[in-house]
Amino acid sequence: MAMSTALNSATAVVMTDYGIPASTARSVYEAKTRLAAARLRRTELRQAHTIAPGFNLVYKCELDFWTGSFKERGALNFLLQLSPEEKKRGVIAASAGNHALALAYHGNRLGIPVSVVMPLIAPMTKVNRCVKYKANVISFGADISVARQHALTLVGDATRPEYKQVYVNGFDDPRIVDGAGTCGLEIIEDAPDVDAIVVPIGGGGLVAGICLAVKHRHPAIKIIGVESDACPSFAEALKAGKPVPVKTKATLADGLKVPQVGAHSFAVCRDLLDAVIVIEEKFVALGIVKLLETEKMVVEGAGAIGVGAVLSGKLDTLKGLKTAIVVCGGNIDITMLGRVIERGLALEGRSIRFTATISDLPGGLAAFTTCIASTGASVKDIMQERPYIQSALITTVRVQCETANAAMTATLLSELKKRGYRPRVSTEEADDAEEPPRIDIRLPKMDSKL
Repeated sequence: MAMSTALNSATAVVMTDYGIPASTARSVYEAKTRLAAARLRRTELRQAHTIAPGFNLVYKCELDFWTGSFKERGALNFLLQLSPEEKKRGVIAASAGNHALALAYHGNRLGIPVSVVMPLIAPMTKVNRCVKYKANVISFGADISVARQHALTLVGDATRPEYKQVYVNGFDDPRIVDGAGTCGLEIIEDAPDVDAIVVPIGGGGLVAGICLAVKHRHPAIKIIGVESDACPSFAEALKAGKPVPVKTKATLADGLKVPQVGAHSFAVCRDLLDAVIVIEEKFVALGIVKLLETEKMVVEGAGAIGVGAVLSGKLDTLKGLKTAIVVCGGNIDITMLGRVIERGLALEGRSIRFTATISDLPGGLAAFTTCIASTGASVKDIMQERPYIQSALITTVRVQCETANAAMTATLLSELKKRGYRPRVSTEEADDAEEPPRIDIRLPKMDSKL
């Protein structure tokens, strides 16, 4: 593509649909200077504990930003380039979380009015934080695509002059891409010996910016994008040769759930990326658990997907190479965290649910739990189901056990079978679940400072 070829140059000028030049290596460097002058914090590049043999990993901890994600880079870079008249009118965006938070926080800090259209599925904690930063929150739509269309409708509505604001695309506007690219500049400054960078892909803005920042001066550094199989929009765009809409499924990496990548971002990096890999959703859960357990970092699914890629085995070619993984955000819903931990432990073979048949005579339950304890496993939950069987001498129990590892789990099941308890392991089909059916609930719209 001619546009992507031109963008390999630091000085090429290619106009975009946003009415400004496309991102270049030079514009990313200019963004770095701009953000440093505005005193945006520099996030840590942390040496990782071992999570898989043969890997030398460092984590770029973008969750260290005040609002918990890399989105502050692009949001602040965008706001700083507004004209005085645009700053007075303010900006409007559509977001389910991180982009909205970044704009609201820095808009409030700079005295720029911010409106955010957030879909009804947006976590209330993020909605409330946007309100705290004095953003005008408009709750509308079942998903982000509906919210985005509503934001654009408001901007073009002559009867709503209060929304005659500048629309901010959260992943495709060149100013957003430039800001995101400063993450890559910091990585190569803090780790000049880095061999590869693993980047989450949603709409494509982060990976596009990092490609421009890094490949211009260090073409040998490998840049690998990672997506969940629940929303492989960039991988499908590469197959089609252009951005195309994809069918999505429910995903833990909700921050990456963009059904169609940005045209500008795709053009910027399609020829600069070394690879894009798609991993199963279960490895996103494993990545969250591993970061929590080994690094004591609470991260969202999008932030953990790079670690999930390592655990999936699809990055084994990077063994022996110094690899930076961008941990792009930490805004996981607290109600989701407990479920993710249980799921991750189950996938590692460290938690197991099963049913078994035991004696209903005195001492039957004690003998059963003694058998479990003899293997080193621990009973986390147990429930008897006496009313549902025919014999008065036996009963069924549903059990959840925790073990040290998959080998202990195998030993547990083997020992239970030898003792005649006939364990039947519960299985999950969640990995292949389609998007839940959309329910059209006519809720009142919120269009005010809550």
